Amino acid sequence: MIDNNLLIEILKDQVKPALGCTEPGAVAYAVARAKEILNSSVENLIIRVNSNILKNGLGVGIPGTSERGIIFAAALALIVGKSEYGLEVLKDVKNESIKPALDITNSKIISLDLNKEAEGLYISVEAFGHNGKSKVVIKNSHTNIVFESKNDKILLDKDSLDKDQTISVNNLNHEIKYEIQNFTIDQLIDFASNGNIEDLSFIQDGIDMNLCLAKVGISENLGMGLGKYLYDNITDIYTKAKAYTSGASEARMSGYPLPVMSSAGSGNHGLVTIIPLSIIGKEKNFSDEKIIRSITLSHLVTIYVKSYIGSLSPVCGCGVAAGVGCAAGLTFLNDGSYEQIKGSINNMIAGITGMICDGAKLGCSYKLSISVDAAIDAANMALKNIFIPLDNGILGETTEQTIKNLAHVSNTGMNNTDNIILDVMLNKC
Repeated sequence: MIDNNLLIEILKDQVKPALGCTEPGAVAYAVARAKEILNSSVENLIIRVNSNILKNGLGVGIPGTSERGIIFAAALALIVGKSEYGLEVLKDVKNESIKPALDITNSKIISLDLNKEAEGLYISVEAFGHNGKSKVVIKNSHTNIVFESKNDKILLDKDSLDKDQTISVNNLNHEIKYEIQNFTIDQLIDFASNGNIEDLSFIQDGIDMNLCLAKVGISENLGMGLGKYLYDNITDIYTKAKAYTSGASEARMSGYPLPVMSSAGSGNHGLVTIIPLSIIGKEKNFSDEKIIRSITLSHLVTIYVKSYIGSLSPVCGCGVAAGVGCAAGLTFLNDGSYEQIKGSINNMIAGITGMICDGAKLGCSYKLSISVDAAIDAANMALKNIFIPLDNGILGETTEQTIKNLAHVSNTGMNNTDNIILDVMLNKC
């Protein structure tokens, strides 16, 4: 029997508002928390992150400003950051906040270092002031604080639980998202089809939020102007879906001060997971309930894939996770069978695996457009019973095995890719 309550809990944990790129946002969240623990003026700040956080935070815009990067996000967090806002930690930014943050940046009191030994998502912030020092550590997901201390007195240490207990590291860190691995894709489809629609009302919030940003992206010349270009050249509902999705990403990566509803820890994932289904569903006159249920499946499949490939990975999650979720959701939206929905997942993974993640940036908006385009094709192929043969490449005998194979390629086969990408990026600086 499906545990509907657990799936709702997973959804509410993984589908949250985020302001700006989630990697500098996560660092800003940790900085804000360290500042609050210190409870005095911060005179020095030491930030250590893993390669994925550094890669994704180097060149991305910070919301409400024309500035970019992790150090400025950290400086801004010292001025306006409130940890209670989670990934919207910087939402109180105003014009008058920018100069003090720039002054902090230029004062060189913030150092940013790469922790080469860190496995998975990792952020460590040490704050020093006249009143002592504080430390905050985040692991595995963007707001998962596992350690807090003040003046060497430990306030929180999730990692100190008895390692001899037969509990996984993920459970030690209370990561509910991994519970989704106990479900099959069929069960996720069952839930999306039959779950209480009243329990899914929050999905509509994500539709409204992400379409709001998309309308900015298609109407204003932000960044490269890709969203507006695609919108001005719409030929059908599918190019409209691409335009809205890439436009929202471009606005977000430019630092436009509007939140998005994220999925599986990523704002851009949330755009791919939600916007195409909303646009295509409305254009085809599907009911609001049908659209919400299709987006629910899109989220669940995205979370399922991300639970295996990790919060951050060498491959572009907007393609191989959110794009896969989008393909499943589109097939569901068009009344595809269980086999067709699973076939769309295989089609998508067979086609787009290998797209690398080379950091969060304006160019992500084009990758989102490509991912949506591929998801539309993967779904339409499946609806016509066109499936990539299971003996091809990394496809498995089951859809679940295909996803595990994808994770093996990404996590094991490409474990040095992030370091190489980061080397290339840093050598340009």
